[in-house]
Amino acid sequence: MRSTVRSSTPGVGVSGRRQRRAVGPPRPREGLHVTSVAPRGGVATLTPQSTSTPQGAPVTATDPTTAEATGSGPEPVELDRVIIRVAGDSGDGMQLTGDRFTSASAVLGNDLATLPDFPAEIRAPAGTLAGVSAFQVQISDHEITTPGDAPDVLVAMNPAALRKELARLRPGGSLVVNTDAFDERHLTKAGYRSNPVEDGSLDGYTVYEVPMTSLTKDAVGPLGVKPRDAERSKNFFALGLLSWMYTRPLDPTVEWVETKFGAKPQVRDANLAALRAGHAFGETAELFDHPYRVKPAALAPGTYTNITGNTALAWGLIAASRLSGLPVFLGSYPITPASDILHELSRHKEFGVRTLQAEDEIAGITSAIGAAFGGHLGVTTTSGPGLALKAEALGLAVSLELPLVVIDIQRGGPSTGLPTKTEASDLLQAMYGRHGESPVPVVAAKSPSHCFDAAIEAARIALRYRTPVVLLSDGYLANGSEPWRLPDVADLPDISVDMATEPNHTDDAGEATFWPYLRDPDTLARPWAVPGTPGLEHRIGGLEKEDGSGNISYEPANHEHMVELRAARIAGIAHDIPPVEVTGDVDDADLLVLGWGSTWGAIDGGVNRCRARGMRVAHAHLTHLHPFPPDLGPLLARHDHVLVPEMNLGQLSRLVRAEYLVDARSLTKVRGVPFSAPEIEAAIAKELGA
Repeated sequence: MRSTVRSSTPGVGVSGRRQRRAVGPPRPREGLHVTSVAPRGGVATLTPQSTSTPQGAPVTATDPTTAEATGSGPEPVELDRVIIRVAGDSGDGMQLTGDRFTSASAVLGNDLATLPDFPAEIRAPAGTLAGVSAFQVQISDHEITTPGDAPDVLVAMNPAALRKELARLRPGGSLVVNTDAFDERHLTKAGYRSNPVEDGSLDGYTVYEVPMTSLTKDAVGPLGVKPRDAERSKNFFALGLLSWMYTRPLDPTVEWVETKFGAKPQVRDANLAALRAGHAFGETAELFDHPYRVKPAALAPGTYTNITGNTALAWGLIAASRLSGLPVFLGSYPITPASDILHELSRHKEFGVRTLQAEDEIAGITSAIGAAFGGHLGVTTTSGPGLALKAEALGLAVSLELPLVVIDIQRGGPSTGLPTKTEASDLLQAMYGRHGESPVPVVAAKSPSHCFDAAIEAARIALRYRTPVVLLSDGYLANGSEPWRLPDVADLPDISVDMATEPNHTDDAGEATFWPYLRDPDTLARPWAVPGTPGLEHRIGGLEKEDGSGNISYEPANHEHMVELRAARIAGIAHDIPPVEVTGDVDDADLLVLGWGSTWGAIDGGVNRCRARGMRVAHAHLTHLHPFPPDLGPLLARHDHVLVPEMNLGQLSRLVRAEYLVDARSLTKVRGVPFSAPEIEAAIAKELGA
C-alpha cells in the first residue's frame, strides 16, 4: 500500500500520514574494488582511527568540513548503502545537484559510484520526456563497484522526470515529488491524462510531496530575485533537502557556490538561500520521521579526491609528461564526450602543457604528429566518429614511427548516434581501422581512476616503442567518477626517453651520419632525434622508407621487410606488459568471465554475487587489447566456459575466438547504458545452468 506524505504549507505545517521506512535495505555486497564514483571537488585526508589500526581498517576524514549538519532533530537511522536518483529538465541543474551531493559524500569518506544520464541536446524541450536529465549515485560504508541497480530514492522535479524514471525505482522505494510542477500543462507535456500523485498510480511507493518551486521562491524572494530567476535555484533546494535526509555536510557545497558564483552576488545568494531552505525544510517540516546516515567506508589511509574519468586522463597525461621529461601537446577538435580532457589540460599551462583547439579532427591529430616530430609527447582526443576521420593521419604516424597517444572516448554509434550515451563499440576500429598493414597497440581503461594509470601506460608504450597507441575509454567512465587516492610519486614508473644526440652510422666514405630508421635490437624502435640537433638532420614522411637509412624505397623486398618489422615491433610489446590478473576462483573456476573497459565494475559485482551463491567463477579483465598478454591463451584454454560481456555486439569475443580458437560466448548490450551486476549474475547462472 502506498504511503503519502504531504506538505501543505511552506514551512513547518504538515498534513497527511507518515511512514517510518528506511530507504536503503541491506543488499548483497558487490565487490572488492572501487570503480565509478564521485566528481572532482573536495579533497579529504584519511588516517587510521588509532595507531594500532591495521591496513584497510575504517578510516576517518580529517577535513574540518566533514562535520554532519543534522541539527537537533531525531537521531539518524544507519544504512549500509543507499542509491539516489535525481531527475528533471536538462536545464534544471540535475547534474550539478548530483555532483555536489557526491562531493559532500566523498568528503565524509563514503565509497561512491555515479551515473550521469543526460540528453544530447544542450536545452531539450522543457517538460518533455526527451529533455529529462538524471544523475544516479550510490553511497556506501563499504567498497562498491557500480552506481547501483534500482534506486532506493527518486527525486522527480516534474511529471516528465517521473514518467521517464519511475520504472527504475525499486518496488517500495521512496519518491520525492516537486508538486508545484504537476499542473495541467506539465502533465500534458509528459503524456499524463491524470495526475499520478493523486490517481493512485503511485501505490507501492512512499511518496513525499514537496512544493519545491514555491518554497524556493519564498526563500529567495527577500533577496530581490525575480520569480523566474528564483525558480532556477530549486535544484539547490532539492540538494539541501537531500543533504538533510542523508546527513551530508553543507560546508563543501557552500564553499563551492561562493567560489563558482562569486562574481554574481545575487545568483550566489539565491542558491545559498535555496540550499539552506531545503535543509531547514527537511529538519523542521516533520515530513520525515528521521534522517539517515551512511558511515564512512573502510578505505586505505591516504589523501583522496573525487575524479572523473576524463579528469583522470588529463592528469595522467600531465604525470606522463613529468615522468618522461617531455612537454605534452594536445591537438584536439571538441567532441562529446571527450571535450573535458581538452578543457582540463588547458588549465595546467604551469606544467608545460600546450593545447590546440583545432578546426577539425584531421588538424587535431596532424598537429599532434608534428609536435611529436618536434620532441613532444603528442596527444589527440576524440570519440568514434572523430577516430574514423583521423584514420589516414594515424596511418601516417604508423609509417613515421613516432610516439603518439590517441584517446577515444567511445559513445553510441554509428555516425552521430548517441553522443551522450555510453558504448564500447570502437575496439575493431582501433585494431583495424586504417589503410594497409598498420598495427597499433590498444589499451583500455576500466574505471574512472584507472584512467590515470591507463594514460601513463599508453604514453610509456608510445615512447618506448615509437608508435601511436590508441587508448579506449567511454562515456560511462568519462563522466562517472569516484574517490581516488593520490598516488605516491615515487611509485609511478620511469618512462624517460633517451633522445638521439649524435650520429649512429658510418657511411661508405667513412663519415659519421644519422640513420633515422636504425633500430634498437630489443624493441625494434627507431631513434628519435629532435629537429635542429646538429648532425642529425633527417627527413621522414608517408612514403615507404628503406630500413636503416630512411631513404624512400619502392623495392618489393624492402616493403615486405618494413611491414613485417612494424608488425614485429608491436607484437613484441606483449613481453613488456604484465600477465592477466585473475580474481575469484582462480584455480578451480567452472567459468571464466573475460572483460575489458568499463564492464569491470558490473562484472566484479556479478561474479561476487554468483560466488556467494556457491558458483565457481573467475574474472579476468584486459587492459592491453593489442597485443594480448602472452598468458591469455593458456588462461582461456584452462576453462570450459568463457563468457565475454561487452558494450557492443561481441568484438572482443570475435578476436579471442579467432586468435585462440576457444568457444567464447558473448553477452552483449548496446542500449546506451552500462551493464548492471544483476545482468552479469543472471548470464553467469544461465551459462552454468544454476
